[in-house]
Amino acid sequence: MDPELEAFIALFPPADLTDPLAERRNFAELAAALPAPDTTNLEIEDRTVPADPEVAVRIYRPHRAQGAIVWLHGGGFVMGSLDTEHPWATRIANGSGAVVISVDYRLAPENPFPAALDDAYAVLTWTAGHAAELGIDPGRIAVGGHSAGGGLAAAVALRARDQQGPPIRFQLLNQPGLDDRQGTWSAQHFTDTPWMNHGKVTQLWHHYLGSTPASPYAAPARATDLSGLPPAYVATAELCPNRDEDIDYAVRLLQAGVPVELHQWSGTFHGSQAILSAEVSQRQLAELGAVLRRALAAQEIPS
Repeated sequence: MDPELEAFIALFPPADLTDPLAERRNFAELAAALPAPDTTNLEIEDRTVPADPEVAVRIYRPHRAQGAIVWLHGGGFVMGSLDTEHPWATRIANGSGAVVISVDYRLAPENPFPAALDDAYAVLTWTAGHAAELGIDPGRIAVGGHSAGGGLAAAVALRARDQQGPPIRFQLLNQPGLDDRQGTWSAQHFTDTPWMNHGKVTQLWHHYLGSTPASPYAAPARATDLSGLPPAYVATAELCPNRDEDIDYAVRLLQAGVPVELHQWSGTFHGSQAILSAEVSQRQLAELGAVLRRALAAQEIPS
């Protein structure tokens, strides 16, 4: 493990989702302890997207933004909010120059699948329909997220393709949760890794799926056809149960003819980019912004 990260492991809460309400409080406290991000060059606005039910969003507008990303927070489908995601949404907006639309999707287990996906898809549709109001090019809309949010972003891309929904320019998938089956080497062997391990992954999928059988829209790795999806950036952490399913998904995208950039971050663990003092975390966050900036600025979608 990267020595700059190892020193902070004791500060992370135990990897456990037995009590979702308690873990939401812990997650909020962890997010609140982060240094306040620089919002000087951003206009930030809270809005409500019409849907059934309505979906709260927080919009981050950099000056002279060219495109936008519908951004979905992490938290194992169980935790997270606009406030806990504020530091990361701010950094994505500053780093990319894109309008970031952070989505306060419904959480499990109170609202199992497909509630979060329905919320995310509603925001994508709203963003495309309100591009002029948002000051963005409707052909430059991306989806993205971290962890569970990355899995939701991949599911949104699948649903948009299948239902001829709004065109998605790019998908930014950071350590996404993609596969409830946990059949990979990393999923089965990482039983004591920091913040996320086999046991916690089992719990989060149980909370998210409830009594509903898993489908590709819940667990995108189950999709048999990945052709026609937007170009993707996939980032993985070395000591993360999701690692191998993410790498496999990236390879399958490539085999389906989808342009992919894959970065496996050595010495990191799931969510370790929260340790902002570490040099590797700074590189991870800078790369997310740079990749998105390039994807939304390009004149043509790569082929």
